[in-house]
Amino acid sequence: MYLKRLKIQNMELENNLILAPMAGVTDLPFRVICKEFGPGLVCTEMVSSKAIFYNDSKTKLLMNTRGEKRPISMQIFGSDEETIGYASKYVSQLADIVDINMGCPAPKVVKNGDGSKLLLDIEKAERIIKSVVKNSDKPVTLKLRKGWDLNNVVAVEFARMAENAGISAITIHGRTRSEMYSGKVDLEIIKKVKESVKIPVIGNGDITDEESALKMFEYTGVDGIMIGRGAFGNPWIFKKIKYFLETGEKLPEISKEEKLRIIKKHIELELQEKEEITAIREMRKHIAWYTKNMPNSSEFRNEINKIEDKNELLRIVEKFFV
Repeated sequence: MYLKRLKIQNMELENNLILAPMAGVTDLPFRVICKEFGPGLVCTEMVSSKAIFYNDSKTKLLMNTRGEKRPISMQIFGSDEETIGYASKYVSQLADIVDINMGCPAPKVVKNGDGSKLLLDIEKAERIIKSVVKNSDKPVTLKLRKGWDLNNVVAVEFARMAENAGISAITIHGRTRSEMYSGKVDLEIIKKVKESVKIPVIGNGDITDEESALKMFEYTGVDGIMIGRGAFGNPWIFKKIKYFLETGEKLPEISKEEKLRIIKKHIELELQEKEEITAIREMRKHIAWYTKNMPNSSEFRNEINKIEDKNELLRIVEKFFV
């Protein structure tokens, strides 16, 4: 009933479960890992439109989709019409969907007038959206928050503006920028956004398991859900939610053998994409997430945080799972 194909303009997704764009997390290896467990769409880390405009080499690595199963959404951010228009044209040649970030709460993004800061200037946000839509030959989507703070709850007004400006789907995170990731997600504002527009609305925030996924669908009536932090060390979340929505039953807990298989695959994928030392350092946080709440995991995390050699890392990981 809730699990279904999702149409975003002319693009039809296999299902309506989506991996959120997350800086420092949703690189190519992690997206490939998650794809194994069946989300209908995955999103890249957000990419600076100015960095694309100035041809930054590090930014190009963030946009690597080589060998990746489609469809892929690529998220851009910025507050300058010219550079974001250029970035839109560039990204629409690489991805299946161009997503605009107007929700990121990070201080370094906000201080430049980007991300959730645009929630305070709806007219400027509209000009940026129109520039992206005009320059993209792929569907354009928008990710936003409830508002800047509780005195500036603008999601409904923003959603209507975005629909009129040519946006094909909206993802709404039910927190304000000032809340960051604290407190509980506001399902009521997500419901209001869903009721205010005709384009698909995707609910985001606090989806960490089967029950929270079902609650998001039931309470808000959204067309799809986007999973962010709930996928940390838990790419199986898509398979679990899918099964639960289809059958009403839960899959058994993930076995140690399966966790070890995915960690080793993840390490291998990182090593294929990055220099060894970068890949190993990147994997530390992922391994910490994969092993969270397992016996002796804190001592294990302390041990892996000192390792910079792939063979040593694999040895310590395999030893932990014995």
